[in-house]
Amino acid sequence: MTQHSSPTRTRVPLGVAVCLLAVGAPAAYAALAEDVPTGSVVAPARGLPYIETRLFFGTERPGGGPAVTAEQFMAFVDREVTPGFPAGLTVREGRGQWRDAHGTIEKERSYELMLLYPVTAAAASDRKIEEIRGDYRAEFAQEAVARVDDRTRVDL
Repeated sequence: MTQHSSPTRTRVPLGVAVCLLAVGAPAAYAALAEDVPTGSVVAPARGLPYIETRLFFGTERPGGGPAVTAEQFMAFVDREVTPGFPAGLTVREGRGQWRDAHGTIEKERSYELMLLYPVTAAAASDRKIEEIRGDYRAEFAQEAVARVDDRTRVDL
């Protein structure tokens, strides 16, 4: 007599395997997100612990005023950012969009400013960054300057 496997018999082991992967995958990804000790199978840790802060600056002004020009933005960076972060920074120009306080989706030319600083300088850098955000909002009549912070490692 020939035995045929039933669909239920095939589905049960497959279901168990899928469940194990679903349970194990988040733990595996979480382990990758943590600082990995030197000599790890994934990759050796290099460099020193740093914070990467990215700021996003819009250029359109509420109420239809003239947009912030490239010259105005770079003058702002030279005057307000460089003195507090003289070791270096990166500016990227792009196109962005966001929903304003009135629910309107605004599409505009924008700038991303990236700063790297040692974790040991986080408190002092935070104060400087918040001043930069406030100064830009005030000077160019902006509703917001978005901020993203990530822990990273830097090897110079």
